[in-house]
Amino acid sequence: MAPVVEKSMKKLVIKSFFAVILGLLFSLAPLAVSAQCTMCKTQVESSRTEKDGYDFSGLNKGILYMATIPYLLMGAVGYFWYRNTHSAKKTTSK
Repeated sequence: MAPVVEKSMKKLVIKSFFAVILGLLFSLAPLAVSAQCTMCKTQVESSRTEKDGYDFSGLNKGILYMATIPYLLMGAVGYFWYRNTHSAKKTTSK
């Protein structure tokens, strides 16, 4: 019984390690990303040259925020769907 517990614990540690590394990489990725589309970039550049007093420094962060939310929602739905079907398979196999 102990080798089975040890093996599952080792798998858990490896998966957790890769999850942390992947999370760190994804958290550093937005620093190098310019999320503006061509239309947004053109509009910001023309507004900056006009000096009309608007501050567009948060535009990239806003675009990244709006792009991230759908992926988080889809990931959450996928996770709960997987967890639900996986637990249903365990109860039917017993």
